[in-house]
Amino acid sequence: MTANIPDPRHAHRAEGFPAQHQDQPGLTDETRPEPDHGEESYVGHGRLEGRRALITGGDSGIGRAVAIAFAREGADVAIVHMPSEQADADDTLALVREAGRTGVSIAGDVRDEAFATEAVHEARRTLGGLDVLVLNAAYQHDIEGFESLSTERMRRVFDTNLAGLLFSARAAYPDLEPGASIIVTASVQAFQPSPGLIDYAMTKAAQVAFVKALAEEAGKKGIRVNAVAPGPIWTPLIPATGWDAERLATFGADTPLGRAGQPAELAGAYVYLASAESSYVSGAVLAVTGGKHL
Repeated sequence: MTANIPDPRHAHRAEGFPAQHQDQPGLTDETRPEPDHGEESYVGHGRLEGRRALITGGDSGIGRAVAIAFAREGADVAIVHMPSEQADADDTLALVREAGRTGVSIAGDVRDEAFATEAVHEARRTLGGLDVLVLNAAYQHDIEGFESLSTERMRRVFDTNLAGLLFSARAAYPDLEPGASIIVTASVQAFQPSPGLIDYAMTKAAQVAFVKALAEEAGKKGIRVNAVAPGPIWTPLIPATGWDAERLATFGADTPLGRAGQPAELAGAYVYLASAESSYVSGAVLAVTGGKHL
């Protein structure tokens, strides 16, 4: 091992995960082992000092890791979450406030156009403005075969991952100022779609198209639009997807690094895309996939 640099194959849990099941949305305290969001490890360096960020799906998983990192980098943070996720949201915002930043909880469902729109306005009011919009809320479910694709679940995937994203972005866009950043949580599934996640993968491919198209327009206003494409990341969404014990035991094992990632390992990508360090980056998709190709 190079001095003080951990082997990435073993930086986090290398083995699979135990059998478990949750209903969506998944909750952190029911996820075993509990994901690492950077609570003990993330150290800020003032890279987002004074910025104001809204994160949809910010209560747990990737959203929580981003909220923690943003706060420790000097940003005030508002998070959108489902009402049933209030306990997770409270825990996340306690960490934001522990970093000395403002933390705001906005409970509701981004599938509701009126709520998604008002959530953006509330974040702007309570934070005194909005500089960073992280569109992270998502829903996925396992499909045993294409013929078993449920219309109800399919619509929830499309409405959460696409309509909710569009409602939130559309509400925020007119008032964003030069230097603002929009960041979408896409997925390796946009490029390597799995049959069992066909509707989810379709929405992630559409999100990539959204990023590239909006970046073309927003660049003229000095606004950057990018995406992070996670690979297999251990979050409460995973045990709530409907996978069996074998699938959980091998989750992430097919990556070149041989393991699933943790939310904490994504936080730096979002900080980079929100910061001045990425001032010439727009329309990009940043892969954090354990080596899987996009």
